[in-house]
Amino acid sequence: MSTTVEPQWTQADRAKAAAKLMLGWVALLWVIELVDLATGHALDGYGIIAREADGLTGIPLAPFLHFGFDHLASNTVPLLVLGFVAALSGIRRFLAVCAAVTVVDGLGVWLVSPSYSITAGASGLIFGLFGYLLVRGFVERRPLGVVVAVVIAAVWGGTVFLGVLPTDSGVSWQGHLFGLLAGIVTALYFRRPDRRQPALTG
Repeated sequence: MSTTVEPQWTQADRAKAAAKLMLGWVALLWVIELVDLATGHALDGYGIIAREADGLTGIPLAPFLHFGFDHLASNTVPLLVLGFVAALSGIRRFLAVCAAVTVVDGLGVWLVSPSYSITAGASGLIFGLFGYLLVRGFVERRPLGVVVAVVIAAVWGGTVFLGVLPTDSGVSWQGHLFGLLAGIVTALYFRRPDRRQPALTG
């Protein structure tokens, strides 16, 4: 009889994997925007079209599309940083969080945004990752997670607060708001059990 022992990842291994994932992710966004530019911005129409049946297909695509390089540049650094930090706890978990935020945020945008509007960009996912990291450390009772929450709140808290207010008609506050809420709910759903507590068996 033999057993297979799964390799244990060190924190350095996790950091390398997270860095490669996020650098590749952001590079892909820039390549997509280059293609969009080369095709006369033909990809912009594949975002989320509010309350149109065809617009539902934009939910998984919208986080990868942007309305120009200025739009993409404004999302690049926060996506890199927040994505890297979130991915340190595991790539599979991170991808599950991103998928959940994307779906919940996308449905909220589709339902609430102005009729016939098209929403695209990674900002909804960014706000989701912010909400996820902000809450995760507290619900999991991990000191390092709490420190991370405090730091990201200090760095991006003001931007997030302004981003969920309907102050700019050219900015999807709906995407920001639903992304933030989705991230908070996702942190509660994906919280790890406290290993210090004894397991209950029947």
